[in-house]
Amino acid sequence: MTDMLTETERTLPKTLAGVRFHKIGKVYHFDHTPFPDLQLHDWVIVETARGRQMGEVVAFAPLAENAPAAYRTLLRVATPRDLLLRQYWQNREPEALELVRRRASEMRQYSHVRFIAAMYSYDGALLTILYSTIGDDRLNPNRLWHELSRHFSAQLELRQIGPRDVAKLLGGFGACGELRCCSTFLTDFSPVSIKMAKMQGISLNPTEITGMCGRLRCCLVYEYEQYVQARQHLPKKNKRIGTPHGEGRVIDVMPLQDAVLVMVGNDYHTVKREEIIPLEELEALAKKASQPCTKHGDGPCECGAKPGKSAVAEVASAVEASGIELALDADEVSALAPAAPEKRRRRRGRDKRRRGTSAGSTAPAMNAAAGEASEAQMTSAQGDNNAPRKSRRSKRGRSKNRGQSGNPVSGEMKAGNE
Repeated sequence: MTDMLTETERTLPKTLAGVRFHKIGKVYHFDHTPFPDLQLHDWVIVETARGRQMGEVVAFAPLAENAPAAYRTLLRVATPRDLLLRQYWQNREPEALELVRRRASEMRQYSHVRFIAAMYSYDGALLTILYSTIGDDRLNPNRLWHELSRHFSAQLELRQIGPRDVAKLLGGFGACGELRCCSTFLTDFSPVSIKMAKMQGISLNPTEITGMCGRLRCCLVYEYEQYVQARQHLPKKNKRIGTPHGEGRVIDVMPLQDAVLVMVGNDYHTVKREEIIPLEELEALAKKASQPCTKHGDGPCECGAKPGKSAVAEVASAVEASGIELALDADEVSALAPAAPEKRRRRRGRDKRRRGTSAGSTAPAMNAAAGEASEAQMTSAQGDNNAPRKSRRSKRGRSKNRGQSGNPVSGEMKAGNE
């Protein structure tokens, strides 16, 4: 078992060889264990999805821990004959491209197609034609492929590429006066958005932000992260801040200078980040600090924030009940000040509830007294019709008895008068 593990460890590559197939292209990694003496800039033959290809060793990379279980192995080191074959077929590429363009123009169906390049493999077994279309038109290459297959003995492949790849193959100078980035060192194209131009304060004029390929310039990505990090520590436009020159409003942000342009009154000043006073943030913090604790509600607070209203009211009532006079500073007085109106409101509520309870309990007794008074009044009315009425309460009771018994008093009073 130990011998098997040791043998497996020997087969795992310690380093990988980075191989590049084009001058400015991606780097692909292969296992070079069978060739321990491999050096940089050696040419090797490898097996790819498009058949056998020749590439140049440009780097050696250590094997990562999360790397795939297996890598393709180099077939062999290129011989001088392989290098001569590669040079021979490269010299025939312009001739093949001219033939493709001529046959396409004779067919009169591919006027919207631009044929960019023709590339042979190192041994001439595969011919790849790269083309692009104008606009969003799609090309049906079947008829053209059958026509070109009569003129080339190699396996033919028609591949459509985008405008950025076209600019990379053609080369040339960019708007900055230097050679295009894509044709000098860019091996892959990163996504570019209009947001990157806005973040860097670049004019959104199409002539200012588009490259020779008609797409957004790749250089907009280079400094985007630095602008994002710099703007995180600077206030935004139209924000009110404090400066050594007084309170003002931000007119412009200058991320590379780590400063902002502020208008104070009618004057403009450039203020560094260290001199900025965030007034709006400080006011928001002060307002939040003056409010009661939001975690414990109106109850007693133990988190260090200002206590709630009920806790303040309890403290104030306890102090008032004990009759102790406390020496409070201005902040404590302002904190306890709202407790007095709250206490008065609660006391008025308790008095109302008490009055309502007492009125409900005395209602039956009052009704009984009113009945007795009405009977006494009726008796006195029979003896003396002109006798004065005792009280207003007796009148209310008599009126109530009339309503309940269908006015029996009036009959008795009429009989007495007779």
